[in-house]
Amino acid sequence: MNPQLFLAFLVVAGALACTPGVDWAYSIAAGLKQRSFVPAVAGLCSGYVLHTVLMVAGLAALLAGAPGVLGWLTVTGAAYLLWLGFGTIRSWRGASFGPGAASPAGANPADSKQAESNQFRTFLQGVGTSGINPKGLLFFVALVPQFVSPEASLPVPVQSGLLGLTFVLLAGVVYTCVALLSRKLLHSRPGAARRVTLASGIIMVALGTVLLSEQLIPMVAGIAWQ
Repeated sequence: MNPQLFLAFLVVAGALACTPGVDWAYSIAAGLKQRSFVPAVAGLCSGYVLHTVLMVAGLAALLAGAPGVLGWLTVTGAAYLLWLGFGTIRSWRGASFGPGAASPAGANPADSKQAESNQFRTFLQGVGTSGINPKGLLFFVALVPQFVSPEASLPVPVQSGLLGLTFVLLAGVVYTCVALLSRKLLHSRPGAARRVTLASGIIMVALGTVLLSEQLIPMVAGIAWQ
């Protein structure tokens, strides 16, 4: 792999990971509502691993080249963000900093199972947040190939996979830092924690609305002209 191209990719990928968006909103909101933000970050990263696998398999380019499929993927992602955002808004008053430690001895087993279930659900929601994000798909299709060198000793699919996993690692570090810093800064400010949770939900709803309008407005306009 070309060292200069890889260094340039690190700069671009790091800048994109550091750009606030729905991933930031979700990791912060989940960190405030759950005992640990780790399942949320792990879920977000797993969604980008899925994008990496699709890219290496060549399916990402195929999906991006099919406007109809990408359009429905966008609608699905927008609907999911709206559902997730409204759920976050409904629960903003209960945002708190639960202990991250394991359940103490003698704790109710049902409570432990419920906590595990909540963590798994948080993980799956993180996978959905990044996994069905069409902008994430287009990122891997449009950006990653720009940093692949056909003259390199490694095959193109291997280079693409390494670049994709590099972005996953960068994103994981950034999202962990964001969630951890937010948790520490807001630990003694429950009112601020609730406001941040509410803002995170509003961001998700706003992004979902924008994505949905981008697809529905052209469809409605096309029907009106017929």
